[in-house]
Amino acid sequence: MIGGSWREMASFGGDILKGNTLTLILTLLEQQAMYGFQIAKEVERRSEGAFRFREGLLYPALHQLAKEGLVESEWRASNQGPRRKYYQLTRKGRREAARLRERWALFSKAVNQVLSGDSRD
Repeated sequence: MIGGSWREMASFGGDILKGNTLTLILTLLEQQAMYGFQIAKEVERRSEGAFRFREGLLYPALHQLAKEGLVESEWRASNQGPRRKYYQLTRKGRREAARLRERWALFSKAVNQVLSGDSRD
């Protein structure tokens, strides 16, 4: 677990996760095409269980990204069951992923400066 108990992580997960869902999804899809459940499991794995995408959050986000032209999808056969809908970034999606990561870097830097008491005067 990343610094702290699961209860501590869960207490801030909702709003913070919602506000950064697109950044997380686009960043994962920048690395490879994935299907919905795979995205959810990868976010959970990389965050050591701190973030869990529920269907009610993930699939509406994927549909919105598709509507905005940031991702495209295709059905692919699976060796382990039914076909799966894979999502991949478009060129526009790659640009948006980079923009959102930059925005996150600036935000997290500012938060860390406030938390550390660093006034930079």
